[in-house]
Amino acid sequence: MTTRRTMLHALAGATLLPAGLPALAATSPGSGDSLKEIARRKGLRFGSAVGAGRQQFGDPAYRALVERECDIIVAENEMKWQALAPAPGAYRFAPADAMLAWADKAGMTMRGHNLFWQTEKWLPAWVVAADLGAQPARGAEQLMRRHVQAVCGHYGTRIASWDVVNEAVDPADGKLRQNALTRPLGAIEQIDLAFRLAHEYAPHAQLVYNDYMRGDAGSTRHRAGVLALLAELKKRGTPVHALGLQSHIGSWDEHADRGAEDLREWRRFLDEASALGVDLLITEFDVNDRRLPADAARRDAGVAAAARDYLDLTLSYPRLRDFLLWGMADHISWLQTWDEAPRADKLPMRPTPYDAQLRAKPLRAAIADAMRTMPVRQG
Repeated sequence: MTTRRTMLHALAGATLLPAGLPALAATSPGSGDSLKEIARRKGLRFGSAVGAGRQQFGDPAYRALVERECDIIVAENEMKWQALAPAPGAYRFAPADAMLAWADKAGMTMRGHNLFWQTEKWLPAWVVAADLGAQPARGAEQLMRRHVQAVCGHYGTRIASWDVVNEAVDPADGKLRQNALTRPLGAIEQIDLAFRLAHEYAPHAQLVYNDYMRGDAGSTRHRAGVLALLAELKKRGTPVHALGLQSHIGSWDEHADRGAEDLREWRRFLDEASALGVDLLITEFDVNDRRLPADAARRDAGVAAAARDYLDLTLSYPRLRDFLLWGMADHISWLQTWDEAPRADKLPMRPTPYDAQLRAKPLRAAIADAMRTMPVRQG
């Protein structure tokens, strides 16, 4: 979904920015307004995922960067079921609690991610192997209820937005994924139950369906499946309030880049989702640069151009009020270890607004400019 001529020239190995496009220069992280300040003026909250490891939450310099730029965070992994309860009967809240305490002290809010991740390999192994008894549907419901009650009861009103269900649609065919909970309950029934339980134990919270569909041809079935899921949930009266747009943009498969056509498909998708009465969030933004050239300057220009096109469109929806990155700096990005679509040259990716030395890159300027030009959120 990359239309700017900067990106096209970068893919072709051009050495100069095309005429008519402004250079997207890196900025000093300490200069000018913070990203959160730019966002606030338009009624948007800006933030990032943060992991508990020594290079993120354990690094004072990285924490300072997040505090300076963000007013909302989300735990990268620490609130997922397999992290909170790797064994039945005992929850390990301490890592996420420490992050929430830090957020409170720094004046940031925190999202909850996630209550149920539908891909079976991301459920706790003990859940997959659980004996659900003579009435497996009832056993699955009880298991889900205990989990939601424990997690939402622990955090109470301190978490005001939850990713209730994560990645329920199989991108290959647009159908709902099956797992140890959907098989006894039914796929749509289990998702509906997840949202109803979340509403029961966190009645104050925004309840979000979160997924990684895109505007390109490779995501056609995925988009259709997400819209079908949302439509069915709305038909059932399920308390789903918002759609989380993971926004892992860039080169994800071998489909040809269709440029403006991809953006038109993305707008059509956002229009159809909005017509269903759900709000929008950007929950996990970064830019996969695997098909961009090795040269860092040209690669950074291509990343920034792709981001600007995507953000100009997506941030034009005034009901979108939260914008979170999936990491602020290159060295901590999950893309560095993601082996499904790596760079052919094996170079580290440059998918975030800051480099490994926490220096701002052109992507930061693109994000700032996109937020400066987006519509004001009302109310």
